[in-house]
Amino acid sequence: MSNETKQVSIDTKTIPVLRSMSRLKELQHNPLEFLSGLTAEFGDIVQIKLFFWPVIIINHPDYIKRVLQENYRNYDKNVPIFNLFRPILGNGLVTNYGGESWLRQRRLMQPAFHRQRTAALGTIITESTRQLLTQWEGPASRGEAVDVADTMMHLTLNIVGRSLFGIDITGKTHTFGKAFSDANAFLLEYFNRPFPPLSVPTPRHRRFHRDVRSLDKVVYEIVQQRRASQEAHEDLLSMLIEARDEETGEGMNDQQLRDEVMTLLIAGHETVANALAWAWYLLAQHPEVEQKLQAELAQVLAGRPPTIEDLPRLSYTRMVFEESMRLYPPVWIIMRKSLAEDTLGGYPIPAQTYIAWSTYAMHRHPEFWERPEEFYPEHFTTEQVARRPRHAYIPFSHGPRICIGNTFALTEAQLVLATIAQRYSMKLVPDHPVTPNPLMTLSPRQGIRMYLQAR
Repeated sequence: MSNETKQVSIDTKTIPVLRSMSRLKELQHNPLEFLSGLTAEFGDIVQIKLFFWPVIIINHPDYIKRVLQENYRNYDKNVPIFNLFRPILGNGLVTNYGGESWLRQRRLMQPAFHRQRTAALGTIITESTRQLLTQWEGPASRGEAVDVADTMMHLTLNIVGRSLFGIDITGKTHTFGKAFSDANAFLLEYFNRPFPPLSVPTPRHRRFHRDVRSLDKVVYEIVQQRRASQEAHEDLLSMLIEARDEETGEGMNDQQLRDEVMTLLIAGHETVANALAWAWYLLAQHPEVEQKLQAELAQVLAGRPPTIEDLPRLSYTRMVFEESMRLYPPVWIIMRKSLAEDTLGGYPIPAQTYIAWSTYAMHRHPEFWERPEEFYPEHFTTEQVARRPRHAYIPFSHGPRICIGNTFALTEAQLVLATIAQRYSMKLVPDHPVTPNPLMTLSPRQGIRMYLQAR
């Protein structure tokens, strides 16, 4: 027998590559359907070319778990999708690449989102929602349609302002919301045609910078008013202002505060607002689900306003919202970059490679969902959840960089759903087009116009 050492080679799988330029053009025109179609054509991993960059698209819970949790330190957020929104968000918690800087930010803000603190905010959520119901009395009595998507934006922005920053920004929600909507749409267009540089003063660039200045004006006013206030506050804004660097003892400057407040205002209202809008849209199309929801609300609440303490018994309300986020996840695409070599399911991942996946596609993967294309809240019964891989459903991402406000968002959404559904049923305006618009979040392109029917 030979004493010669034998070299044992480990075979790795070859990632399929999409080379069709005509297919890649679909990514610009209909990214949701394009990304969903890749699984049927190539399986759960494929490489495409996005402009100059090779990007590996994954669509399997095990691969996503590897990137977000098992080897998360190897994957940072220095990627085009997040860098695209830096002109708006700056270096806030969402766009921070990672490492010690991000960890300090996360640790600083985490206490503000503790479950006990979230529970104390329930009254603010229901009070704000009941104020909206009062505003709706006129349109409802006159039989006028309302844009539910737009209304949810104003509602959640007001809730975030009161809950996290202790301020009433009702009078500024229209200005802030429109400026962000316009800037958001521009950035998606710019992502598809990134020329000339934003520093070149073209008419559309000047409009974009004007929108950012409008956003800044609202945020800086919030910061300056609080700095000048002599009153004691126990909210996130006070925590940010009073925070001190452990080494230097210095607090945040106005730019740092601006980035964090801007991030939390936008991320804290935009995602929940869109998810709620899609929930009303889906309920209007599925009266059998709405009937089950109404039955639960009648049994548990008996006509009184919901409270935080009611949420454990409002299980179907939660299932309705979770199923809405499954079909229309606010954060519809996530991206990372590998820092070193890795493998995903036996496929080699080179260093400095972009990895992306669509939660919209993952949430409709036929291998993991009983009725992938249907609105079926029973996907979220205890039994169904236990049978499903954890990373098959990731509306708030997962791992160490899971959305810091996920508990707050779920609490807010359930209370808003329960409060409004007690008072109104909603019917879609006939022939009004409703199509998903994949911007920073997944919003309805033309809004969602609905008639309010008092219960």
